Amino acid sequence: MHDHAELGDLLNELSAALDANDIAQTHATLDMFWARLAMHIRAEHLHLFPAVSRASNGNNQVLPPDEPENTIALLRDDHDFFMRELSQAIAITRNAKDNIPGHLEEVCKKIAAVRARLVKHNEIEETGIYLWSSSLLSEAERFELGSQVQRELENLPPRFGVA
Repeated sequence: MHDHAELGDLLNELSAALDANDIAQTHATLDMFWARLAMHIRAEHLHLFPAVSRASNGNNQVLPPDEPENTIALLRDDHDFFMRELSQAIAITRNAKDNIPGHLEEVCKKIAAVRARLVKHNEIEETGIYLWSSSLLSEAERFELGSQVQRELENLPPRFGVA
């Protein structure tokens, strides 16, 4: 999905806010990153994963039988990790009244863990499931999947003031 670069940019903005020890900016950027990543994950869970799973269960001679389901399970596990770590980081920044170094140190550790795992995760998506969706789905199915995913990616939570 095209939003890996946008998520990467947000993650870089988050790192800059952390480096500046700006807890208010860290919280705001972290909240946006968390929401955008959740939108990305929702699109994959609701649309991409089921489409690839259905297509690979047919007469698929391209992939080993369990590879799509094993990869989807691995990606879901990563998604759970990302959401858990980010929700904990949000709680820390929400409850921190001052720029207390201990608070931001814990957030930095969580963001570093997310960043490291996200690199491998994105590689698995880009060299696996995204390519499989291109090879397993018909042109019409890819178009419909793209439309469904785009709708999810545009569905920003109301707290960001976007209609």
